[in-house]
Amino acid sequence: MNRRADEKPADAAASTEAPMPDFDQFAQNMGRLVEEYGKVTAAYLKPIERGEAKGGQADEASEMVKTLGRVAEKWVSDPRKIIEAQASITGDFLHLWSNMLKRAGGEEAKPVAEPDKRDARFSDPDWSAHPMFDFVKQAYLIGTRWAESMVDKAEDLDPHTREKARFYVKQIASALSPSNFIATNPELLRETLRQNGENLVRGMKMLAEDIEAGGGELKIRQSDPGAFQIGVNIASTPGKVIFRDEIMELIQYAPSTETVLKRPLLIVPPWINKFYILDLNAEKSFIRWCVAQGLTVFCISWVNPDERHAAKDFESYMREGVFAALDAIEQATGEKTASAIGYCVGGTLLGVTLAYMAATNDKRIDSATFFTTQVDFSKAGELSVFVDEEQIRSVEEQMTKSGYLDGARMAGAFNMLRPNDLIWSYAINNYLKGKAPTPFDLLYWNSDSTRMPAANHSFYLRNCYLENKLSKGEMKIGGKLLDLGKIKIPVYNLATREDHIAPAPSVFLGSQFFGGPVDYVVAGSGHIAGVVNPPTKVKYQYWTGGKAEGRYEDWIASASEHPGSWWPHWFAWLEKQAPKRVAARVPGSGKLPAIADAPGTYVLKKA
Repeated sequence: MNRRADEKPADAAASTEAPMPDFDQFAQNMGRLVEEYGKVTAAYLKPIERGEAKGGQADEASEMVKTLGRVAEKWVSDPRKIIEAQASITGDFLHLWSNMLKRAGGEEAKPVAEPDKRDARFSDPDWSAHPMFDFVKQAYLIGTRWAESMVDKAEDLDPHTREKARFYVKQIASALSPSNFIATNPELLRETLRQNGENLVRGMKMLAEDIEAGGGELKIRQSDPGAFQIGVNIASTPGKVIFRDEIMELIQYAPSTETVLKRPLLIVPPWINKFYILDLNAEKSFIRWCVAQGLTVFCISWVNPDERHAAKDFESYMREGVFAALDAIEQATGEKTASAIGYCVGGTLLGVTLAYMAATNDKRIDSATFFTTQVDFSKAGELSVFVDEEQIRSVEEQMTKSGYLDGARMAGAFNMLRPNDLIWSYAINNYLKGKAPTPFDLLYWNSDSTRMPAANHSFYLRNCYLENKLSKGEMKIGGKLLDLGKIKIPVYNLATREDHIAPAPSVFLGSQFFGGPVDYVVAGSGHIAGVVNPPTKVKYQYWTGGKAEGRYEDWIASASEHPGSWWPHWFAWLEKQAPKRVAARVPGSGKLPAIADAPGTYVLKKA
């Protein structure tokens, strides 16, 4: 059908105009589809037959059923409220049916339910132009919004259960969207007829490949995996690995300026995903940009752990990670102090490390920068729905068997925070449209998941998310009681305004626990795009507003907005503290010889 999106069809029939399929070719493709489906089944059954199937899905389904059951109990206990709820949705459906009859008679009818303007699922014009698809769309919206209201209006429900119920309702609603099915999606229906079902054959082939890649579980590809090669067109900033131990490699990047700031910079990235989020392509690379400003940059590349690392806990990551890196930096440069950056959980580790250093009078870090980091978890993000005693015990039982948390579990949790964007849009594109996803470095990185050692992950979940011990001054590391208030060095604390993982209000509150000067800055966009925001593209803005005190809502309302990247603002803050420069340092020329070229070997290990 050839019609611009802004044109309206002459009549209802025109809106479903589609080419007549070649029935012989269609029949042949259906036979091929059955053949490819057999491969899908084989890919799913193979790990089960070998005893290699991954566990955890049954526990997750059970948790969802129990959570939604608690919501139902609150409604069943009051028959009057049940009748009112049923009357509400019945009224909306009667109104919708009445509107459909009006449209059938040629009358105009205002929609009963309309999707959010940002909801790309219903962007095809036939979702509104064709009465049948319009009815299906509105019925879906009425049903999902009613389900959401049932959760919101359930009385005497504890906040954590309510948040979990909202989360699970969102997952179910996303899965049941009519946009996910050929028969109820006008675009998919037209495309399938136009291609005589060839799109479904290609999609089924990719589905089998993705289940095979996931070891019996579906690992939806979000980017073309063959388009990137680590160290070639991604994570390609020149440098050398100058130190390696059991849990990390330390990369020193080659200078691109004649002089550099005397004080070196250590980056502590998250071990949930790999470090090269800060070194994507040359244009987006924060690391490359820092080198160009005249910084001697060192970055930790964490190991992708296996059963050998099961006992590596937070203290191990502090001692064999941050402390080992500081020792190596001194040997490589002769400098006894450094600036440090911590990103996400790497920032939480940095905060823990700084509190321990304050308790032991260790002054090797002179300033700290945190990217989207929580040190207080009382206002934690959406990941907190996965954290309660029951769920943590279940995760710990699974980790006991293997020694680590499988990378797919955490990757799946992150994708579930935005199911329409990160799960179902790719399922439709890949398996129903039969289109391979386009190359995208950010999504290639997102799918390059990592495992987490059992001891480390258990400590993090319990001490941070569940019990919030760090900000309470109750966390112990190496026999020392940690107090964030004893951290007196300058802190640059970056939040992002649309962050679902480390919400800006949570980072704002965390800023108030440090004992020294804190520059709280909010960047536009979310957890990743707000950080990876190079100055060459004026894509997002950032806000500054002085000390983080009072209410976040008041702070952001009075903050000053600045166009473009926060990177230059951060560098000016860093350079002002220690502006002295020295001759550029070549990796491997100091006391530590080069072991390997950047990005090293640990980053190449797949989960």
